[in-house]
Amino acid sequence: MASGTKFEIALVQFAPRKGEVEANLASVGDAFAALAEQRGEFPAVVIFPEASLSGYFVEGGVRDVSMPARKVFSALQRFARQRAPKRTSFDVVLGFYEIDENDKLYNSALYATLGPQPRLRHVHRKLFLPTYGVFDEERFVSRGRNIGVFDTTHGRAAILICEDACHSLATTVAALRGSQIIYIPSASPGRGMEGFEPANVSLWREIIRVAASEHGVFIAYAGLTGFEGGKGFTGGSRLVGPFGDLRAEAPVTGAAILRARVDLEDVAVARAALPALGDLESNLPELIPALLAAEGEERVKSARKPAHNGRATPVRAKQKKSRR
Repeated sequence: MASGTKFEIALVQFAPRKGEVEANLASVGDAFAALAEQRGEFPAVVIFPEASLSGYFVEGGVRDVSMPARKVFSALQRFARQRAPKRTSFDVVLGFYEIDENDKLYNSALYATLGPQPRLRHVHRKLFLPTYGVFDEERFVSRGRNIGVFDTTHGRAAILICEDACHSLATTVAALRGSQIIYIPSASPGRGMEGFEPANVSLWREIIRVAASEHGVFIAYAGLTGFEGGKGFTGGSRLVGPFGDLRAEAPVTGAAILRARVDLEDVAVARAALPALGDLESNLPELIPALLAAEGEERVKSARKPAHNGRATPVRAKQKKSRR
């Protein structure tokens, strides 16, 4: 396995069987086996889409398909031993529904090292849970509360899950905390048309390009495919470089395994050529008070909104409780 700044990643897009966790884990193992059969070295990092172990639209059945992160990690390690080349160490990013020690449910993704020295390195819990259009995610799972950045054998990384990356501040936080590569497991249903492709595919292409070039980071996006309840997911998995340049792209439909190379030295080159992230860092002392002031103003507005009885509603009454 490559180490240091240069390595290869594999982006796996596939259609999971809805609600069939064991079958989908077996499909992950099949992907390991398929990669092992290909020519050349096994990839250093393999990224799977959001909700890979169950499908995305499980809604009220989310508890039935949720697993503790440690249990998912153990299952992945088992399939790595069975289906990947012996004595091979590699990293994996995979989206799944998680149940934690407090019985709370999350839309999560883990980053783990598999092989002779296995290690669960990080679990990201989706912060932005969409509740518009065909989505009602926050009704069934709780919000995550943090954008973590973590060290790997292959640079400093972060994970954002689908809607997280639609909010530019999320990629900004990841970059400010030192991320060189951002992994985005996604499940994006096709919506509208723009030219000859679904409009959401065009939107994702632009979101990823702008985020990568503005912050000088690699972005690896893995998309779910297939249909759930009449809704078709658009794959379009891709690797974008820190100049916003497309390094590799998978088809919009159908299963695919996309392999591409990463050179983290490109991050420093891109940030020197376009020092937008450095400019932001130098202006943070002025921007942070402005952000806090805006938050305070919003809280005051919320506190002044009349309740049903005509009286002002206290701020504490407006706070959302986490929903499962």
